[in-house]
Amino acid sequence: MQPDEQMTTTVSLVLADRHPLTLSGLRQLFSDADGFDILSIATQVDSAVDALRKHRPDVVVLDTALPPSGGLAVLRQVRRDRLPTRAVLLADSVDERQLLDALRLGVRGVVLKEMSPDSLITCVRKVHAGEQWLEKQAVGRLLNKLIRQEMGYRQMSRGLTPREIEIVRLAAEGMPTKQIAQRLVVTEGTVKVHLHNIYEKLQVEGRLGLALLARKQGLV
Repeated sequence: MQPDEQMTTTVSLVLADRHPLTLSGLRQLFSDADGFDILSIATQVDSAVDALRKHRPDVVVLDTALPPSGGLAVLRQVRRDRLPTRAVLLADSVDERQLLDALRLGVRGVVLKEMSPDSLITCVRKVHAGEQWLEKQAVGRLLNKLIRQEMGYRQMSRGLTPREIEIVRLAAEGMPTKQIAQRLVVTEGTVKVHLHNIYEKLQVEGRLGLALLARKQGLV
């Protein structure tokens, strides 16, 4: 090798998408591009997690709507298992709540499926290099909301427990008490007790006051 000849870094990949046709297209895209090694493909959350545990790729390209529970379920398992894989999300559209959760889970790249194939290639390479690549039209709005939301969490967490903050979010979004109880796997009575304590701690009048405060703090 000549001294001025660059070493080529190969990026190992796992590709996960709910649509076999899209998955085939992704496979062809990265196979045709230089510097990528596709280790496995997946169409379900469980098979994606299994592939990441087995192969420990550099990057996973992950469909946000991967069945049955969504791409974020894969990210949560990656975090629990402390896997080194970096994630790039493929999204049909910009869902602020979903993308904010993804950012909290360490996602460094987000690409809309309507964007060009070259955008995805660029995103994966930048993420592998330790950079961030987000869908440009949404990034400013999302990051500003993330900052406001984190500030709201910090302010509220001074007086509320993590469970109470979770109930604040669900209640402020208009979820009925019964559904909150089902989501958290507790009784309706337990949720009502939590809500009573929350109203007292935050000094608000019922759900309307709670919703207004939560929006002001950027929690919803």
